[in-house]
Amino acid sequence: MKLFRPLYEWALKWAAKPLAELWLGVLSFFEAFIFPVAPEIMLAPMTLARPRMWWIFSSISLACSLLGSLVGYALGHYAFDALKPLLARLGWLPHLQALVQQFGADAVQHPWKAFWLLVAAGFVPIPMKVASWACGIVGVPVLPFLGGIAVGRGKRVYLVSGVIRLGGERAEKALHKHIETAGWIIVAIVVVLAVYFWLR
Repeated sequence: MKLFRPLYEWALKWAAKPLAELWLGVLSFFEAFIFPVAPEIMLAPMTLARPRMWWIFSSISLACSLLGSLVGYALGHYAFDALKPLLARLGWLPHLQALVQQFGADAVQHPWKAFWLLVAAGFVPIPMKVASWACGIVGVPVLPFLGGIAVGRGKRVYLVSGVIRLGGERAEKALHKHIETAGWIIVAIVVVLAVYFWLR
């Protein structure tokens, strides 16, 4: 089943619109906490069309991602509290609360450890929404959270735009060709991580 290629084509279409910067910001905002398509897929064709604007496009994406990550942080915190009665009926709450308390205490005791974990997450295909929700659930301090997101996501958006700026159409075609495979690999990684933490 093809899921990510159609979404990529949709993003390509919006990248050619007059208000492309606005749509890039909207995509970056929602991707940070819920949407399954990374904003880099709009950054690529936009940078290809206007190479000298690559750093402006990246900055727009990063700023909106930071705002969206705050929404994800809040959702992680409040959604977990709202779901506690259901989790208790299912018998999952004691286990999950123990994990949250353990990670939360570690985050409070070593808040900048979360910063480095988020920075490192920029090198691996862990979606920002997962990090945002998880940090909200365990109560990572906001300053290290935003700092880690800024550096981790910043590396990605500026790197993608920079590569497209230097590599031109060939680099964009490579991204287009492998987007479906990359998307499903990310889904698989998220599922494996969820199962791993659940079994712990």
